[in-house]
Amino acid sequence: MEERDLRGAPLALRADSVTKSFRIPEEATHTLKERALHPLRAARYRLLTALRDVSFEVRQGEFFGIVGRNGSGKSTLLKCMAGIYAIDHGQIWRRGRLSTFIELGVGFNPDLPARDNVIMNGIMLGLSPREARARYERIIEFAELEEFQDLKLKNYSSGMHVRLAFSVAIQVDADILLIDEVLAVGDASFQQKCFDVFNDMRDAHRTIVFVTHDMSAVNRFCHRALLLEHGEIVELGQPEAVADRYLELNFERETGVPVPDLTPIAAELAAQRAADRPGAGSARVLEAWLEDDRGARLPAAAIRQGEPLALKTLVRFERAVDDPAATLVVENDEHNAMLVVTTLVEHERTGHFEPGDHCVFAFWFENVLAPGRYHPVITVSRRGGELDLLDRYQHQYSFVVTGSRATGGLVDVPFRTSYYPLPAAASTVAR
Repeated sequence: MEERDLRGAPLALRADSVTKSFRIPEEATHTLKERALHPLRAARYRLLTALRDVSFEVRQGEFFGIVGRNGSGKSTLLKCMAGIYAIDHGQIWRRGRLSTFIELGVGFNPDLPARDNVIMNGIMLGLSPREARARYERIIEFAELEEFQDLKLKNYSSGMHVRLAFSVAIQVDADILLIDEVLAVGDASFQQKCFDVFNDMRDAHRTIVFVTHDMSAVNRFCHRALLLEHGEIVELGQPEAVADRYLELNFERETGVPVPDLTPIAAELAAQRAADRPGAGSARVLEAWLEDDRGARLPAAAIRQGEPLALKTLVRFERAVDDPAATLVVENDEHNAMLVVTTLVEHERTGHFEPGDHCVFAFWFENVLAPGRYHPVITVSRRGGELDLLDRYQHQYSFVVTGSRATGGLVDVPFRTSYYPLPAAASTVAR
């Protein structure tokens, strides 16, 4: 994305100390009989604070992201900015016409055909009746529903319904767009049309506030981003920093709580494999863990892309062994070997070990793995007439790689790109 300095741009939207709470009844009255039998029973509520003292500014022409885990207050904040929810404390100020992409198709009448719904919905979104009628053909063409325009909406598929609603929403000449997880709807070709529309809006310097869970979209589109957790601001600033902090919160990296590693069925299978591990039994892999480039043991099994890492394993010898070797194979969820590292390349002779001795084998590598879960397989062997297997440690430990940039490959190696336009004469020669 082309970088632009927005610090001097005028304000489009500002939130000052916004607080929003909801009263949730502890005992709901479901029937008239209950109300009649207990007319004086006081209703008891608990207070849920969805937003607490939230303050930020959005400049004109800025693509501003709002991210957070489920229940963090993202959609509540967007609805407060749209005026759907009244706030308890604070103030929200905005300049210009507002368009909300929060719940597409609200107000559609299923018993009416497309034309009537388009005109009514357009008026609800701020168009005049004349503007709504003038833009009808453009809306139907964008939604690719020309042959279904006389059909009542109750006979539309869910995909057709959303496409029509999206096509109406983008026709509003709004200065500020509030978007809640609806950047792409419909099938693959229509999704690309949606992305093209928002790319054009961003390039036209429209002000966009975008709620999403997609960190790659945050890094791709946003000038700045805001991270919410339990209704409070955790991070506000560059999208890369916000995306990394979001991933840390999701995998609870800083709290030291390990990521749930195995389902009950997988845990049972792991126990069965552990009881019947292949190998001669002269050595035993006791555990495996990850360390960062400073030698600090990572408290949780979640690591970021691009960090140098060490996977270490503790081995206890049950019988005397000369020159043991260790090999690490990192498999993905499809059991494809993504990484193979062995001590045989650099350490052919590792010494003599007696029963009861311990040894730590370490494997250092740059983490270029794509986001996902990985399963280390560690084998300990020794050289004889052939390579004898002493122990294999597998399906007992895994780790998750997190990253806000996923290119779709099995690994994400560091790369850079460039482009250069050719003058007309040079491009003719090139052809």
